[in-house]
Amino acid sequence: MNSRSYKWLVVGLLWVVVMLDYCARQIIYSVFPAIQTEMKLSSVQLGLLSATFLWTYALMSPISGFVADRFGRRKVILGSLVVWSLGTWVTLYCANFHQLLATRALVGISEAFYLPAGLAMIADYHGERSRSLATGIHQSGMYTGVILGGVGGGWLGQCYGWRSAFLLLGILGVIYGAVLSLPLREAPNKKEELAANQVTFQKAFRELLTSRNYLALLFAAGGLAGAAYWIVFTWLPMFLYERYHMTLAMAGYTATFYTQIGSFAGVLLGGIVADRWSRRNPTARLLMMVIGFMIAGPFLFLMGCTSAIAILPVILIMFGVGRGVLDANNMPTMCQIVPPSYRATGYGVQNCAHFLVGGGMAAVAGAMKDGIGLGFGFQLSAALLIVSGLVLLCLRSSFNKITPNKWPAGTVTEQMVRAQNEQG
Repeated sequence: MNSRSYKWLVVGLLWVVVMLDYCARQIIYSVFPAIQTEMKLSSVQLGLLSATFLWTYALMSPISGFVADRFGRRKVILGSLVVWSLGTWVTLYCANFHQLLATRALVGISEAFYLPAGLAMIADYHGERSRSLATGIHQSGMYTGVILGGVGGGWLGQCYGWRSAFLLLGILGVIYGAVLSLPLREAPNKKEELAANQVTFQKAFRELLTSRNYLALLFAAGGLAGAAYWIVFTWLPMFLYERYHMTLAMAGYTATFYTQIGSFAGVLLGGIVADRWSRRNPTARLLMMVIGFMIAGPFLFLMGCTSAIAILPVILIMFGVGRGVLDANNMPTMCQIVPPSYRATGYGVQNCAHFLVGGGMAAVAGAMKDGIGLGFGFQLSAALLIVSGLVLLCLRSSFNKITPNKWPAGTVTEQMVRAQNEQG
């Protein structure tokens, strides 16, 4: 297989991994009622199961990104997939709350290692001509995993018991890990870079946090976006249930289906447009992120203040489109401001901010719910998304495509960078 075909095979192989990733994290929420009834858990304990996953995932993300940069993407991807699959498999043997808590922590820690490594590997294989589309296709696996984990997990739990869902997903993950180990290989230029790379975590962290462009991206796409999106992810079904008097099943379906459909469209459209536009404008990917924020924000604000159920599908689809455009261009934008040796670390730090801030704001929105209502929480989220877009827009004048002489010495050779940027 030639290199042009193989780089798209890599996207396809990793699409399955990220789909299994999001299935594994989503599936437990679909069977919460069955677990609560069997183990006699309180609502607080159910919340802690979710929080434990988010906290461990967030805290491990910077370290996991550095490990992928320092020791290679392939090993980290395969190890992460197998360990979280085993953690999912073991969940079926849990008999009490503390055992469930331990398996969620294991899944959170192991899943934290995948996304920085997977996105960095795609960036290693895809240059300026195809990076956003490749990233977008990969990210669509996230949306598929959420749908399959939610719908499939609920169906399996209802028909065969909640443990069956964890058994099936765990076995599939372990098998796919073994299969994936055969075709998946490190990018050729990455092998040379790993041999010469002696960067420490402290140096990588220091370099990232002294970059004005990276800090702006971290603040906007990590902190502010995390706060906004996790309010929505956590409370949208409840909001639909209360405001529109939907059934629980209909609220869950509406919150998931329309936003995911919009995200599918946005991630593909955002990838195609960004790749073509970037050939004429080096700030195209950054501007596509701004556009994503500016689409999602106003429609989210409208959702928080309208009571017209007829326009709800359009609102949710357009909110999803904005999110998809953002997802397709986040890592490609980071590739323009972060050297290859720090890409996974940079994404890991951003992931950490995204989940830590997001988890905190989801709790804050819950505290606001009984006072000023969830509608205000969504309006606040909309404002945060618009501010995120404005922050990135302010970077346009100083945002330039990184050239080798701007990167720290010893991280990558000029020949590697030129070859990578010319890949189409």
